[in-house]
Amino acid sequence: MAAQDLESTARALVADNKGILAADESDGTIKKRFDSIGVESTEENRRAYRDLLFTTEGVEEFISGVILFDETIRQSSSDGTPFPHLLERRGIIPGIKVDKGAKPLANAPGETITEGLDGLRARFEEYRGLGARFAKWRATYSIGDGIPSEYCVWTNAHALARYAALSQEAGLVPIVEPEVLMDGDHSIERSFEATSRVLHAVFTELRDQRVHFEGILLKPNMVLSGYSAPQQASHDEVAEQTLRCFRRHVPAAVPGIVFLSGGQSDEDATANLNALNARGPHPWELSFSYGRALQAPALKAWGGDPANVEAAQKAFYRRAKFNSAARAGSYAPEMEREPVTA
Repeated sequence: MAAQDLESTARALVADNKGILAADESDGTIKKRFDSIGVESTEENRRAYRDLLFTTEGVEEFISGVILFDETIRQSSSDGTPFPHLLERRGIIPGIKVDKGAKPLANAPGETITEGLDGLRARFEEYRGLGARFAKWRATYSIGDGIPSEYCVWTNAHALARYAALSQEAGLVPIVEPEVLMDGDHSIERSFEATSRVLHAVFTELRDQRVHFEGILLKPNMVLSGYSAPQQASHDEVAEQTLRCFRRHVPAAVPGIVFLSGGQSDEDATANLNALNARGPHPWELSFSYGRALQAPALKAWGGDPANVEAAQKAFYRRAKFNSAARAGSYAPEMEREPVTA
C-alpha cells in the first residue's frame, strides 16, 4: 500500500499542465532575494511574502506542489491557517526541503557534499506530522579543471540514495536533486559529459539502495552551455542534448523529471522547458520545479508593500501560466508581451 501511495503522489505532482513551486529558500538565499528589493528579511516579512504566493487565486491550475523550508512549514497564513493545510485545501501538495546544505568535501578542493542525514528519520516523522507529502534533497557539482571528480560524484550519489530510501520509508515521495552547476565558460558538450556521469552514479546508488523508482521524482539541471561561455546553445540544442542525456540514464519507471531553473532567466527557463516538451512524447513527464524563475516578477512587484500584493499575485500567476503552457509545448515568446492580468 505504501508503494501505491508514493506512486499516486508522484504522479499527482507531475499532473498534466502542472509543476512545482520551490519556495524552500534557505535563510541566506531569501535574504539575498529580499536585499535585491530593499526589504528586511524578518520572519514576518518572509511569512507575508510566501502567504501572497500561496493565496494567489487560480494558481492551483498550474501548481501541483510547493517545496517548503523548515521555518515555512511551521508558519500560517494571515487568517491563522497553517501553510500546509492552506495548500492542501487548494489541491496543492505540501513538500519539505530536508538537506542541510552543501559543505566543502574533505580532500576535494572546489567540491561539495550535502549534509543532513544525521537524525533524518526523526525529522521525516515530524515533517509528515506537519503535513508534508514529499521531500527534497539537493546535491551540487561544479564543472572545472578535473571536476566533478569521481569521488564527489559517487559520494553525493550515495547520500542522495540514503535520503531517498529514508524518505520512502517515511511515506514521502523523494525529489532527488543532483544539480550540475552551469557557472563557468564550459561548452554544452562538457555539461553533457558531467551530467551523464552524475545521473549514472545517482541511479546506480538508488537501485543499490532499493529505492522504488516509480515513487520518486528527479529534479536535475538542463544540459546548457556554461553561463559565461562565449557561445550559448539555442533552445533547440538544449532540448536535444538534454533529452539525449536523460534517455541514456533515467529509467522509464521514473514518473517525472521536474527541472530546476538554476541561473536561467525567467524566459529562458520557460522556453527551454517548452522546447523539451515540443519534442515529446517522452518516457517520463517533463515538468518544472522552479524557484526564482517563478517568483522573480512577483518579488519585484511586491517590494515589501502590502498595497502591492494583488500586483505581485498577478505576476506570479502569469509566470505559472506560461510554465504550464511549456509543459504542453504550447508556450510562445509572444506571450511575454501580453498585459499582466489574472
